[in-house]
Amino acid sequence: MTQEQCTHRNNVQSSEKPQVYKVGIYGWRKRCLYFFVLLLMILILINLALTIWILKVMNFTIDGMGNLRITEKGLKLEGDSEFLQPLYAKEIQSKPGRPLFLQSSRNVSVNIVNNNNKLLTQLVTGSTGFKARGKMFEVKSTSGKLLFSADEQEVVVGADRLRVMGAEGAVFSKSVETPHVRAEPFKELRLESPTRSLLMEAPKGIQILAEAGDIQAICRSELRLESKDGEISLDAQRIRLLQLPEGKASTSSSSSGTRQTVYEVCVCPNGRLFLSQAGTGSTCQISNNVCL
Repeated sequence: MTQEQCTHRNNVQSSEKPQVYKVGIYGWRKRCLYFFVLLLMILILINLALTIWILKVMNFTIDGMGNLRITEKGLKLEGDSEFLQPLYAKEIQSKPGRPLFLQSSRNVSVNIVNNNNKLLTQLVTGSTGFKARGKMFEVKSTSGKLLFSADEQEVVVGADRLRVMGAEGAVFSKSVETPHVRAEPFKELRLESPTRSLLMEAPKGIQILAEAGDIQAICRSELRLESKDGEISLDAQRIRLLQLPEGKASTSSSSSGTRQTVYEVCVCPNGRLFLSQAGTGSTCQISNNVCL
């Protein structure tokens, strides 16, 4: 290649303009980007406004939310609260001098479980009544005195007096052990077994006392007073034995004339009592036909 050709080629290349490549987003892409950025800013502002509104409505503060306050001892809740799910807490107490109310539309249940989630003690209050489940149930006074206790073995009433206010009294299907049974003042005390026997036992004696009234014992078949090692004493100014049978004396020995008003009490060998017309001597042998 000659020198003239090289010079011409260099002049041609130098006369061409250099190409410039644009870097960026232009046209409709740029407008879409600006639109999405503007939409995102609007959503951020709306979200921020909603967050501020929720914080204002729920009363969020540094100490807690609304009536709920976070303290060093736990959570402090003021006013009425509603729990839609089970509540687990170590201790629930009201403010000093204020009552604690537990209210539910169905029931209120308090359950005590062990580490294996096995139910140990349960307390249920509902529309049908009050139920308690556990090994032992105790009621004590403010001084710590036992008032009532119940377990599988026995029921203990520790109060000074047990009062039954029902019109039908108290019904016991088994035996009752007590040192004293007394009625209310000016009220009657009645011990009754409608279909079975009534048995009273005491190793050192049984005392039945009516200071201002009568004592009445009624039975359908037999009334037995038995003392195995002692005696039965009837101590009164007047003893009346009503409806005793009257022994009939023979015709020859019977006195005719005035009505007999004086009798003597006779005893048969089997212990049966009967009346016999009194005479100058004993007439029990003459009127012993009752003993046959």
